[in-house]
Amino acid sequence: MTIAGTTPGQPASPPDESAAFLGEIGTLRARLAASGAEVRAAQKLRHAVFSAEFAAPGDETGIDADGYDALCDHLIVLDTAIKGAETDQIIGTYRLLPQQKLAGRPFYSDSAFDIGTLLERHDGRRFLELGRSCVLPDYRSKRTIELLWQGIWAYCRRNAIDVMFGCASFAGRVPAQHAMALAFLNHHARATGEWDVSARPEARVDMDFMPPEAIDLKAAMRALPPLIKGYLRLGATFGDGAVIDHAFASVDVLVVLPVEQISARYVSYYGADADRFAA
Repeated sequence: MTIAGTTPGQPASPPDESAAFLGEIGTLRARLAASGAEVRAAQKLRHAVFSAEFAAPGDETGIDADGYDALCDHLIVLDTAIKGAETDQIIGTYRLLPQQKLAGRPFYSDSAFDIGTLLERHDGRRFLELGRSCVLPDYRSKRTIELLWQGIWAYCRRNAIDVMFGCASFAGRVPAQHAMALAFLNHHARATGEWDVSARPEARVDMDFMPPEAIDLKAAMRALPPLIKGYLRLGATFGDGAVIDHAFASVDVLVVLPVEQISARYVSYYGADADRFAA
């Protein structure tokens, strides 16, 4: 995901229903952060993960935050088996920015991708920007990812979301190092027609590194980061062009996932449990 900076921001006051569960598997529970302390704990988790894996700039405060945090809901996953306060149990987080909370501001990823054109084309639909996704290394299992998606799906149901989108990242500042994977997304998973969206010209990096016939599909899938692979399984497509986030040493692509295009088997799979938490 694109990470703009680490200037601490004031967390938003949580909505009344923020403590309600959005999902549960075993000792893991997903819900929205219910206090400023929980938002700050999620920001500390983000800083720790991003500093280690995306060369995020150091910050003596030990948190990753920007001006958008105050507008967002913060999905957190807690392991209730961990002893201590709930802020000590947070092992994963996802930042959720629904369109109705923008208050006239552009979406976060609009600085790199032409989101405004996409919104104009779908005036009346409710958009949700996903970002700042991270999970502690010891918890990067299928179970944790499934719980995150169960929580996001319940949140979408609760807020009548029509379209999800957001940036996802490849490590490093050199797109050519991910040539096959990026070419695969460009040729086989490109957002087209009414969902077409492009990186801004001043930042755009062409993803067409090789012709379709030169792509080893199995190798390309293996080269995709787990988050991007997960989006693909759900039915997501990807914008035209990538951008380099030099500050955080990542190559970012834009994920576009209309709810109506989510694979039916995943709607059934996540929906059965998510409906319990969507009210």
